[in-house]
Amino acid sequence: MIPMTLAEIATAVGGELSADADPDAVITGPVVIDSRTAAPGGLFVALKGEHADGHSFAADAVNAGAAAALVSRDVSVPAVVVADPLAALGKLATAVLQALPDVRVIGITGSNGKTTTKDLTASALSTSGATVGTPGSYNGEIGLPLSVLQADASTCFLVLEYGARGIGHIAYLTQIARPDIAVVLGIGVAHVGVFGTHEAIATAKGELVESLEPDGVAVLNADDPAVRAMSHRTTARVVTFGEAPDADVRAVDSTLDALGRPRFTLTTASSEAPVSLQFYGDHQVTNALAAATVAIECGLPVPDVAVALSAATPASRWRMEVVDTSIGVTVINDAYNANPDSMAAGLRALMALAGGRRTWAVLGAMAELGEMTTEAHRDLGALVASLGVDRLVAVGPVAEAIARTARDAAGPTTADTVDDVDAAVALLQRELQQGDVVLVKASRSVGLERLAEALVAGAVPA
Repeated sequence: MIPMTLAEIATAVGGELSADADPDAVITGPVVIDSRTAAPGGLFVALKGEHADGHSFAADAVNAGAAAALVSRDVSVPAVVVADPLAALGKLATAVLQALPDVRVIGITGSNGKTTTKDLTASALSTSGATVGTPGSYNGEIGLPLSVLQADASTCFLVLEYGARGIGHIAYLTQIARPDIAVVLGIGVAHVGVFGTHEAIATAKGELVESLEPDGVAVLNADDPAVRAMSHRTTARVVTFGEAPDADVRAVDSTLDALGRPRFTLTTASSEAPVSLQFYGDHQVTNALAAATVAIECGLPVPDVAVALSAATPASRWRMEVVDTSIGVTVINDAYNANPDSMAAGLRALMALAGGRRTWAVLGAMAELGEMTTEAHRDLGALVASLGVDRLVAVGPVAEAIARTARDAAGPTTADTVDDVDAAVALLQRELQQGDVVLVKASRSVGLERLAEALVAGAVPA
């Protein structure tokens, strides 16, 4: 956050100062929405949520050191009062970006891989200049402006995720932070139950490239026809990435090492260099190529980009986190979220990493698939069986279709269904053996990260 007086903030967001607010008081600390994270000199934004109203915690934030609050009603602490604190948060982020004209904004969207690509991109760009990346998956109307507000006068690159829950959502986010470089990774069926159709998802994701100015850059996945077609939705220059022969930035001779980590030659028309990723699964090649394309567009030489990508390690929790535990079990914690494409990628990574060891897939429901729900879970069960996963544990009633289909298929998979996470832990306590490899994956609402964390903590004996 750049230093701003309360008077400047009130002007930026169209608000008024409370009677006890000093217009010359300067906000120097972080902008937060959780009073427990308030810090000296910061600004607390009082948002009304499903279970709590931030206005009730404004005094706690100020007592913790926050200089003021952004509110919609009197809270008896120094404040900027607005009609809608959430809208004001976005306006404040826009004002900060306007005060930092030299910051290059990189926007990333797609049905899968946004967070990993953001982490890889930020890691590569940080070798060239001060870089701020979205923490975790802060990619919505709250998280994106909070991410922007982490930028300051030293920031060269701002790497943001743009998420969508419907048509127009990304367009709104681009009004807060218009990207200079827009990356679209792929169009899958994640959230199809919300959007309705694959075409609607493509329409929503394409809003990112539509926001580009003519001097911007659209970075598009050449391996995804729906993404390629977005070249017609922008007046900006288009650069493609992928394994397609005509991609501008390509992966050549892509393989997996003994642990399932990708190795490839990063190739452009004028240069090439070897990349050895520290991430697991062949699907990470797409994410790495997208990050490489951004870095190259930002002026980094291909050999330097290859070195940076090879050195990068996962920065966000519960996304293909691989841990060899003290009890001799390898845990792949990919429990942050799930959809058919990411489930398939996770299962392929499990089999590559296992290298012949006994494999477990502990899988829960994939949410927001609408009418596709039953079919998608059946297809997942068939994939588990066809890949030859040794043990499948389906957690919860929706996931039962995964196990039922896997049991019906000819193959080595032994499939069990359990009611909840606790029952899954109990099953693993009984049957896990030293040397086993366990993939844990489901939509966030299932809470399977608790199982993964129990395994890593050694709660399940060898």
